[in-house]
Amino acid sequence: MPGLTSNEDERPVVLSVKHVGKHFRLPTEQATGLKMAFINWTKGIKGYKDQHVLRDINFEVRQGDFFGIVGRNGSGKSTLLKLISQIYTPDAGSIDVRGRLVPFIELGVGFNPELTGRENVYLNGALLGFTEAEVSAMYDDIVEFAELEEFMDQKLKNYSSGMQVRLAFSVAIKAQGDILVLDEVLAVGDEAFQRKCDNFFTEIKKDPTKTVILVTHDMGAVKKYCNNAVLIKDGEVIASGDKDDVADRYTLENFKREEKEKEESKFPLGLNERVPLLRINALSSQMLTRDDTFKFEVEYDFRDEDQDFYLAIALHDIVRGGAVYDSGQKAYHIMHGGHGRKEFSLPLNLFNNGKFKIVVSLRTQNPVDPERSDMVAFTNEENSGFFAVSDTRNRAYALLNDTGIEFKEM
Repeated sequence: MPGLTSNEDERPVVLSVKHVGKHFRLPTEQATGLKMAFINWTKGIKGYKDQHVLRDINFEVRQGDFFGIVGRNGSGKSTLLKLISQIYTPDAGSIDVRGRLVPFIELGVGFNPELTGRENVYLNGALLGFTEAEVSAMYDDIVEFAELEEFMDQKLKNYSSGMQVRLAFSVAIKAQGDILVLDEVLAVGDEAFQRKCDNFFTEIKKDPTKTVILVTHDMGAVKKYCNNAVLIKDGEVIASGDKDDVADRYTLENFKREEKEKEESKFPLGLNERVPLLRINALSSQMLTRDDTFKFEVEYDFRDEDQDFYLAIALHDIVRGGAVYDSGQKAYHIMHGGHGRKEFSLPLNLFNNGKFKIVVSLRTQNPVDPERSDMVAFTNEENSGFFAVSDTRNRAYALLNDTGIEFKEM
């Protein structure tokens, strides 16, 4: 509830996850008989390895929460959802659910293509734990939301993929459960259906008896709908609490690129024997407002130490697409090669919200045309520069914010 600290919040806890761990056994060597199994046992060969997917996960969800679970692919969040939905059981810790939970983890799970749409609604409702009478009471709302009134007596195999998505999603969100679990479903259906889903989420946020748990990669959705969230990385919770803080931390985690040491003779994409190193290092925060300045350095190692060269910089808009700035081929002149660094700053006062990538190329003078230069190396996806602008005064639709441009009547 707004204005209350966690100690003052008297809403009941409807989901409690305490010290939860989960691992899977992955086969490595398979014994072909008793003799081989005995030999493996004497050698201490298990025939499998343990993969720990979740470690010591802790959080609480209160009644009325719109709770976000975010993390990169492979972080363990889908496994966590299946534990919450009681598809898996935890190997450690406990999960306590209070109320009727309706999971929507995979589109159309439990649907039978040989049955009609009507029959599939009742089948799916039964799988979710509802009686026939309870499904009948919800049936009209489900069909109306899916906009499939004329097709409910046709077999599901005759539905288009979009119709199947709408029906499956409508069953999940219109089922009269206490806790709704949604996994990556904010982009289902066409644009009109997405608007209807958006209106539904806006309305359900107003109902203090309904709780929603949402897994998504869309940080805009987290900031729009959720009031609390957790961020999972490598099977552990690394951020928990305020939805804006968690969303910003997720964005920064995606900017981080692990440096891969390659033992092969081949150089990474964009680099070569003349330029084995060219990368952008952030010198300031990468999560910024329009009042900030993004500071960075270009680190280079140009092995032709006696030759001068140029650095060309381009700025790419990750969200809206396209190169929004290009410095040109001969923008920043450096007199000598070797290993060095050059610092730059980029004021963000004109920027709207978004995610951006800075790409640098190292170039030398073209021997024929004095107006041109030749590219020797460039930064790839791992060693380019990344930053994001997130400011409540901004919008997200266009590149320039309202301080950056003004149309005046003539």
